Amino acid sequence: METAEIRRRFVAHFEANAHTVVPSASLLLDDPNLLFVNAGMVPFKPYFLGQETAPYDRAVSVQKCVRTLDIEEVGKTTRHGTFFQMCGNFSFGDYFKEGAIRFAWSLITGSVEDGGLGFDPEKIWVTVLPTDDEARELWKSVAGLPDERIQERGLKDNYWNMGVPGPGGPCSEIYVDRGPEHGPDGGPNADEDRFLEIWNLVFMQESLSAVRAKDDFDVEGPLPAKNIDTGMGLERVAYLLQGKQNMYEIDEVFPVIERASELTGKAYGANEEDDVRFRVVADHVRSALMLIGDGVTPGNEARGYVLRRLLRRAVRSMRLLGYEDRSLPELLPVSMSRMKASYPELEADFERISRVAYAEEDAFRKTLQAGTQIFDQAAQRVKASGQARLSGDQAFALHDTYGFPIDLTLEMASEAGLSVDEDGFRALMTEQRERAKADARAKKGQHADTGVYRGILDAHGPTEWLAYETLETESRPLALLAGGAPARSLATGEVGELVLDRTPFYAESGGQAADAGTIEFDGGRLEVLDVQRPVRGLVVHQVRVVDGELDATGGAALHARVDPEWRLGARQAHSGTHVVHAALREVLGPTALQSGSYNRPGYLRLDFGWTTGLDAQQVRDIEQVSNHALRADLPVHWQYMTLPEAKEWGAIALFGETYDDSKVRVVEIGGPWSRELCGGTHVDHSSQIGTIVVTGESSVGSGNRRIEAFTGVEGFAYLARERDVVSQLTGLLKTQPDDLVGRVSELVDRLRAVEKEAEKARVAQLLAAAGQVAAGAEVVGGVHVVAHRADGASGGDVRTLAMDIRSRLPQGEPGVVVVIGAADGKVSVVAALTEAARERGLSANALVRAVGPLVGGKGGGKDDVAQGGGTDASRIDEALALVTTEVARTAGA
Repeated sequence: METAEIRRRFVAHFEANAHTVVPSASLLLDDPNLLFVNAGMVPFKPYFLGQETAPYDRAVSVQKCVRTLDIEEVGKTTRHGTFFQMCGNFSFGDYFKEGAIRFAWSLITGSVEDGGLGFDPEKIWVTVLPTDDEARELWKSVAGLPDERIQERGLKDNYWNMGVPGPGGPCSEIYVDRGPEHGPDGGPNADEDRFLEIWNLVFMQESLSAVRAKDDFDVEGPLPAKNIDTGMGLERVAYLLQGKQNMYEIDEVFPVIERASELTGKAYGANEEDDVRFRVVADHVRSALMLIGDGVTPGNEARGYVLRRLLRRAVRSMRLLGYEDRSLPELLPVSMSRMKASYPELEADFERISRVAYAEEDAFRKTLQAGTQIFDQAAQRVKASGQARLSGDQAFALHDTYGFPIDLTLEMASEAGLSVDEDGFRALMTEQRERAKADARAKKGQHADTGVYRGILDAHGPTEWLAYETLETESRPLALLAGGAPARSLATGEVGELVLDRTPFYAESGGQAADAGTIEFDGGRLEVLDVQRPVRGLVVHQVRVVDGELDATGGAALHARVDPEWRLGARQAHSGTHVVHAALREVLGPTALQSGSYNRPGYLRLDFGWTTGLDAQQVRDIEQVSNHALRADLPVHWQYMTLPEAKEWGAIALFGETYDDSKVRVVEIGGPWSRELCGGTHVDHSSQIGTIVVTGESSVGSGNRRIEAFTGVEGFAYLARERDVVSQLTGLLKTQPDDLVGRVSELVDRLRAVEKEAEKARVAQLLAAAGQVAAGAEVVGGVHVVAHRADGASGGDVRTLAMDIRSRLPQGEPGVVVVIGAADGKVSVVAALTEAARERGLSANALVRAVGPLVGGKGGGKDDVAQGGGTDASRIDEALALVTTEVARTAGA
């Protein structure tokens, strides 16, 4: 029975029993706790946690899942797989244990003819929690199982919880006896290779107040409504019903192994080392197919890194099997053809999917070519020295210089019988990150050494930061720096860094630019140029003295004041960024997640992971959804909570960002519509943003796009400028605004037509001289030679002229044509030879290579036609003279 058919039967069985069919959620479900959906119940978590009311009492799904903790074990055992499918049926306060057991039993033991899976009831075993007498009795009464095939297991095996306070309950696992050839008798307690688990029924019936471990928790009391959550491993059932030994041999996976075997000339099953590699290829190709299909692109962080790692492990495994050519174009289509029965969208989107995968393989092949040689040399040196460990320096060089990820170095080292100084590698990585941060601080402040800031912090304690509470404070100076060193004072016009005991200024962070404003003192005023946090807890103001002289030694009172217009614009832009992010996900889907942002008064930009450019309608939709949110006057709230609480609440934590586990700030706009961890300043209601005007959408690297927009007054000013342009154009073209596009289009068409006619005339004029030029050919050693200068002719014109002149030379006789043109500061060279000239030993390629250096360039091609270019038009005549010399030398004149 094919996997897709098992899947179909599972869904049909529960649909016939009043379950709502719920399609698989994306692998990138918006859950801040997970990189990927890793269990069938994940999409239903809000219902089980009571955060939302389930829209149905019963549901059935076959959920796509990815687990990444065991990537290194994939292939080494036949139990570990990265991508898998979990069949599940769910009850939300409807049926409970009796129903779950009845539905499961009727499906797995029902006859194939009646739509069941056809397992032999005599080969089914189950486990229950020792205290769950109800489940034991139900297995006996509903399924007729004897006591000896109902085994007990403790909390670690037969109790389920989420690892956090919330629902929990006993579970019952279903096993299939594969036969004595797979191990000893005695049920799952005796051997789990012979007795294979295929289904777990979870009976959620208790509310847990604390969870310390899987088998250590506190029960608060019974749940208000009892729920059912089950999970049946589709791949496991498939290999049992298909008579295979493991998941790698089922119909959805093994064809990739077969194709890999054909490509490499090696047989699967011949030796374990190669078998591991075959299994890695099969698993990773399928997993990558599904991840790219759901919007993941290769990268160096989070989800992108997992995908990159899978693709590169697959490619490298093929190389270790002896296949050096591009392998993904041979393997990915095979996997798609097997998976499309269950996921037809893979075929529809395969052009995009394959483009992403093949580009990553091409990039990795270049990395492998250089990095593998360096690794082999390093490994040989280590072994020659009698050592068995690759240093952290060597591992870091492979990573930093050649793009080798550390996990690949670890794998290759293990295969070479070496270990790697991982601690040393990670220390160097940390140093590199700190240097990068220091360089950034040096650009923002005045020096990279944080020691002076640390000294200020140790001496005076953290800055009292009041940016959320007020725009003005009475403050005292704690330290003054000039040129990176302590200073006593700053004179008018000088720039330095000032540390205050308290400040209302927002320090640049989270993509939000620092506040602007002033700091006044008796007899003078400072302009605040920038505000940074060079070390945690310390706020440093970069200032310029506008009036007076600042003496910071006396601790005189200062009045710090944020420019209120600046702050308002910053709040509008930052809240606008959250709104655009939410609109982006509403239009494109939950996989369009922010990867970076920057906002300053009136302007925002938002980077997000996406593989293709957005079309004009998508951009308009994002802008429209954003402005509808502004018109709805959505409330903006923020509150502090722990990071786990924020994640449980559904707040988006951006990948690559570091958050404080003890306390984070969650900003929401319109409730769950937009919930993000954020430390920025925001408006109180979305309408205060004013407007959001999207001005551009562009690429900022592989798999990343950028949206830019104006907000507030700047947004209205942008629209006003657009209106003025429209007004001027309608006046010039004497038309109405609604007709402007059509009028401009008409003019453009007319202009193109005129240009086309002019081009025809120009080419005709150019070619008209070809006959005269050909007639003036010089005979050198029996060869007709044309060395012609065509001022004002560009590359295409030069080639056209050269080819036309060659056609006009005497037929059957040796002929050489070299035309050199100059236009817009560029020199173009084309050489065209007749067949008779080539028979005399002449070559267009040789002629272009000879004259190229004289015009400041180079070129080449075939013996009959070659071309090149340069930048020095002053030596064209000298280059043309060289043509005659070269022909005479080669033709023996």
